[in-house]
Amino acid sequence: MRTAALLGLCLTSLSISACATESGRQPEARSLLGQSLYAPPIADDARQRMEAQLAEARAAWSGSADDVEGLIWVGRRTAYLGRFREAIAIFSNGIAKHPDDARLYRHRGHRYLTVRELDRAVADFAKAASLIDGKPDQVEPDGQPNARNVPTSTLHSNIWYHFALARYLQRDFAGAADAWTRARAAVANPDNLVAASHWLYLSLRRAGRDAEAAAVLEPIRADLDVIENRSYLTLLLMYRGEKTPEEVLASAGEGSSGSAVRYGVGAWYLIQGRENDARALWKQMVDQPDWPSFGHLAAEAELR
Repeated sequence: MRTAALLGLCLTSLSISACATESGRQPEARSLLGQSLYAPPIADDARQRMEAQLAEARAAWSGSADDVEGLIWVGRRTAYLGRFREAIAIFSNGIAKHPDDARLYRHRGHRYLTVRELDRAVADFAKAASLIDGKPDQVEPDGQPNARNVPTSTLHSNIWYHFALARYLQRDFAGAADAWTRARAAVANPDNLVAASHWLYLSLRRAGRDAEAAAVLEPIRADLDVIENRSYLTLLLMYRGEKTPEEVLASAGEGSSGSAVRYGVGAWYLIQGRENDARALWKQMVDQPDWPSFGHLAAEAELR
């Protein structure tokens, strides 16, 4: 938010719509439940840092039609500031000039997920998957690096991961399981293992393939050297019976990682036949302001 007073109002009321009305902004999207969604509040210091990073990306981008890398960073930095529609337009301009660059479809598809345009997201990821078929993978640099500044994902893993999520949100659990299997196989590191395994496990359970789901948990251990996806590791340990839902919820933080945990516990409740508990937890989640997170998005899809 632009002022501390307005930010305080937003955080006190937890009403993105009320804050947006106060500041005169336009919604970035409509939730899967029909609510207007506005760019989330960003603390002043974080906003200043991200605005500076966007300015640097714009300065580094030559503006040339051939500078795809520069265009991608401008689009990514724009999206980090909550300007998702603007980012989609940037990626679309890139696609018009470079229709065979899988990276552009991968990033636009991600932001179509953010703004809840699931069919368009699926189409973009399907196109991206066709473009990488038979081609070598490449590390995808992080726009917001982890504590060790070690990228943990690649172009292939990210395409399949987001493609899987789009299918999952559309309740194509078998298709999602296939895509998450590909995502998990794309990169051999603990962070990718736990992130993909969490969603793969849920997809297989929802598809009624319990024996395959149990096999997904076999390589999961509490001592895995996970850098940035510990929330998913915690959920997988719950699925293995090594943690209780109460313990997992008690340790959940805020923001996207907390939403991931709460969605996962809700999905576990559902699998265990505790539908009312799942619904109650998801209803609490969709009243929170972190709507761009995948956990929040998944909770919306369940309630719809």
